[in-house]
Amino acid sequence: MLSLIPLAVSAAKGIFFFAGNEPVTSKREVSILLQGDLNMKILNFGSLNIDLVYGVDHHARTGETLTTRAFARHMGGKGLNQSVALSRAGAQVYHAGCIGEDGVFLRDYLAENGVDTKRVRITDEATGHAVIQVNAQGDNCILLYPGANRRQRKEEVRQVLDGFSAGDLLLMQNETNALAEMMHAAKSKGMKIAFNPSPIDETLRDLPLDLVDYFILNEIEGEALSGESDAEKAVQKLLEKYPQAHVVLTLGSKGCMYAHGEKRLRQSAFKVNAVDTTGAGDTFTGYFLASQLRGEDAEKSLKIASAASAIQVTRPGAAQAIPMLEEVIQWLKER
Repeated sequence: MLSLIPLAVSAAKGIFFFAGNEPVTSKREVSILLQGDLNMKILNFGSLNIDLVYGVDHHARTGETLTTRAFARHMGGKGLNQSVALSRAGAQVYHAGCIGEDGVFLRDYLAENGVDTKRVRITDEATGHAVIQVNAQGDNCILLYPGANRRQRKEEVRQVLDGFSAGDLLLMQNETNALAEMMHAAKSKGMKIAFNPSPIDETLRDLPLDLVDYFILNEIEGEALSGESDAEKAVQKLLEKYPQAHVVLTLGSKGCMYAHGEKRLRQSAFKVNAVDTTGAGDTFTGYFLASQLRGEDAEKSLKIASAASAIQVTRPGAAQAIPMLEEVIQWLKER
């Protein structure tokens, strides 16, 4: 069994949670110490999508036709969202990906957010897109068309890695192709690898997951990789299969878990009124990794990532809703 840090909620005294062995309350000023600069570079070999978002009373059922309450087009893709989150969290980010002519505005948006886009290539395929239903509770249901995201050329993998070296970080999701080639090439240069195995599909079994240093995944993804539906057992099984890895399991309203070696941590979710949960996991991923590369310990990394994602879900949209680091720090201080 995992040795988890206890959680408790008190209606009278506010929300209490434990990070490490130290209790923090909603009335206490939280001190976030930014230790040094982010000198290591992050290459996000990631997806770029156009999000078509529909507001619905409930998610459509089989055979059902729904009239939507609202429609919006947003910039998205787990790759784009995570690059924006990393940059807004203070990281030095380089994005590699493919778009169609219809997606040039996605590349421009990354550049406007401080992301290096020299490795974003325009193809003759339509840009990947997602059809997203957001219900009255803010929960989403997503259909994903990969499009240009699956047009990565395997022979260009090593070119994409030019300029990166040992200690730099490669971030990947399962929305693009050529993942195995990129993992092997990055590891041969001594880079660290962070993997967000979303969406779950049959291609995951062919990837060299033993090369991964950080798994950041939700309950569904954790169960798919571990074969365990219980969160604690899933984390334990993942560590048994990949003992070198840091495992971060996000649990929605139940917070998140972290495990590495013998260390086990749990962070509760901040209580907010969610408007749209699209991109919450990507916000968490970007902030957690930026915090880790900055030299923060796991407790602080979980806390600041949880706070960033809590702020993000109170706003519509995905990338546009991601907060800046200064806002996250101030938000924590005020709780």
